[in-house]
Amino acid sequence: EAGVDRVIVVPTYEHVFDKRSAPYEDRVHMCELAMATLEGVEVSRIERTLQESRTLLVLEALQEANPGADLRLVIGSDILPSTPRWHRWDAVAALAPPLLVGRRGYPVDEASLKAHGLEEPPLTMPELSSTDIRRRLQSGQSVAGRVPPAVAEYARSRRLYSANVE
Repeated sequence: EAGVDRVIVVPTYEHVFDKRSAPYEDRVHMCELAMATLEGVEVSRIERTLQESRTLLVLEALQEANPGADLRLVIGSDILPSTPRWHRWDAVAALAPPLLVGRRGYPVDEASLKAHGLEEPPLTMPELSSTDIRRRLQSGQSVAGRVPPAVAEYARSRRLYSANVE
């Protein structure tokens, strides 16, 4: 929908807002499994190299590694309200103008777009929730149609979201 040439998926090395998640290498591997069949999509370990999860630093490193590239940052509309807490959001938005993806429960109106310096309406994507997927894996429910089978099998085999895993 957005007419991009390539998508770089960057798993978070360490969540800056202290969100607990599976180990980094497991998350990277699941991203690689999920993206394996998608042309023009790659998974980057740049946050591990930087040992930093500040979006601006990641974008600057990606710009340096890809001189002349016009970067865009894909974010969900659920993230939009938290951008004032981000490190130098204005610089992030200037370096990689956001591509907004609509999320259920987080409508975006014209005023909100303008308040965040966005001009394009949200992209339409299938409704998926990582929280729901983790909850389903934890309770042993099916995640068919939500993640590729290889990702579900990997998460289950590594017991990443089991009830008895912290």
